[in-house]
Amino acid sequence: MVDADQTFVIVGGGLAGAKAAETLRAEGFTGRVILICDERDHPYERPPLSKGYLLGKEPRESVFVHEPAWYAQNDIELHLGQTVDAIDRTAKTVRFGDDGTLAHYDKLLLATGAEPRRLDIPGTDLAGVHHLRRLAHAERLKGVLAALGRDNGHIVIAGAGWIGLEIAAAAREYGAEVTVVEPEPTPLYGVLGPELGSVFADLHREHGVRFHFGARLTEIVGQDGMVLAARTDDGQEHPAHDVLAAIGAAPRTALAEAAGLEMTDRAHGGGVAVDTTLRTSDPDIYAAGDVASFPHGLFDTRLRVEHWANALNGGPAAARAMLGKEVAYDRVPYFFSDQYDLGMEYSGWAPPGTYDEVVIRGDAAKREFIAFWVKSGRVLAGMNVNVWDVTEPIQKLITARTPVDTEALADPHVPLDGLLP
Repeated sequence: MVDADQTFVIVGGGLAGAKAAETLRAEGFTGRVILICDERDHPYERPPLSKGYLLGKEPRESVFVHEPAWYAQNDIELHLGQTVDAIDRTAKTVRFGDDGTLAHYDKLLLATGAEPRRLDIPGTDLAGVHHLRRLAHAERLKGVLAALGRDNGHIVIAGAGWIGLEIAAAAREYGAEVTVVEPEPTPLYGVLGPELGSVFADLHREHGVRFHFGARLTEIVGQDGMVLAARTDDGQEHPAHDVLAAIGAAPRTALAEAAGLEMTDRAHGGGVAVDTTLRTSDPDIYAAGDVASFPHGLFDTRLRVEHWANALNGGPAAARAMLGKEVAYDRVPYFFSDQYDLGMEYSGWAPPGTYDEVVIRGDAAKREFIAFWVKSGRVLAGMNVNVWDVTEPIQKLITARTPVDTEALADPHVPLDGLLP
């Protein structure tokens, strides 16, 4: 039973932090809840930043997790535009804000998220170099893409991951010229492996995107502070008015590291090490969302998951654990993407080297199919492309951890539910 005089502090105003605060109140916690955000905007969801909001199809208000008034109505002490710069684990305090305000905590949740990785090359100080992580970035990029479309301008995108491809699609819808530079041989290589990258490469080429695979940016060339071109390590030069870095994200662990919390090595994605209750090496400190690395029994490894669903589910799970409730965080990783007329959902975890084969159900050429990543007959992951209402059976196949008949798996006439043990 939680006493009313307890104080729970949440550091990080993204989806994980906001949903954790919501869950504390929903579960009946009557103590103080302090939510500290380093952005001046109220907590918001990030998928619209590279999808509907970036395309101008969703209003700005649609990105926020709650109405602004919700926080006061639920007695959430919300501090916007405030950075936490220290945790004192002995005194159980956090220090934040320009004036060094100290807040005591009984339980602390770190939901500090991740930051976009930066290009370490000459020319990144030019005005036309962009990243996409925050609402302010999306607002700026939205204007840039609209201007490029009007003026037949050109953007070079470093990275053919999900963010790079979604922004490429948005740029083409605005009418901008797009070149994507990617060191791997296909898009999404680290997620989908070599088998399915061509589906997305062909999709984007049909919409006018140029790809330059097997290369990295080495310099952004400019004049009078503006971008003129982007050079690659194979000696090519691509004309550009703007450059976007979409080369991944790094967990924001500096605060946790300075506090002496256990970290996970980079081979496992880095991040703050937590157990299955999302508790860190300090029993009164928890971590959730992009920054947390948790052991996942389904895949027998630690995972750090940067996707929306992990923040949506991880924040509430951590909140319940902070309240002393029984928690075993083992959600199947899930994410989705929309590019032109292609919509997809991916469940599971199967990077290159972890699977034996990819089984296709449906017609990949028509971009209406389900792909399954399989090892010894066991489904590790599934991706449905323009096929809907199948996430639940796909996830059940993954969690069953038993071999299936791969011929039946590939047969669209065999119901997925029928493959379950």
